[in-house]
Amino acid sequence: MYHHLRGRLVEKNPTYVVVECGGVGYMVHISLTTYSGLPEEENCMLYTSFIVREDAQLLYGFGTKKEREIFELLISVSGVGANTARLILSSLTPTEVIEAISSENVALLQSVKGIGAKSAQRIIIDLKGKVLKTLGGEETETLKKDVSSVRNEASQALEVLGFNRSRIDKIVSKLLSSNAELSVEEIIKQALNQL
Repeated sequence: MYHHLRGRLVEKNPTYVVVECGGVGYMVHISLTTYSGLPEEENCMLYTSFIVREDAQLLYGFGTKKEREIFELLISVSGVGANTARLILSSLTPTEVIEAISSENVALLQSVKGIGAKSAQRIIIDLKGKVLKTLGGEETETLKKDVSSVRNEASQALEVLGFNRSRIDKIVSKLLSSNAELSVEEIIKQALNQL
């Protein structure tokens, strides 16, 4: 129903903002990823997703179309509501969510508070094909396989060194999201500085 809002940022909080458009203030629920990307000046633009429930009508806002797309894919999974999807996008970047789904990284999804093994597996099963199809087809699949194998090798090596798996997954994902062309050795060196 609402594609985006462009207006004056009246109030800014880590979980919601108020954007004034044409004299009307819209309360928009946001993720921490969107919050960190909001400008300091008054004017902003958010892509939106409008959720109608039996007891409420809620507006969710996103800094990028990609984040909104991932949010809408997540809420299409049985048992994943809007708040859970927002929590996932607050803990992981959209790129990390895509990589976790395409590489079947259950541990990374489980690192999000409130996501158990069954929920993580359901998200992967339901969305793996959709994520690959939506975000580039065969080329994306090949790239994800390469990134996935590099990620797995580096993670296994760090785990053998005695580091915590969930901490490893977060750091390796962060490194790969900033530079997807890192080699296994480069990832291990950089991760060791952060562990």
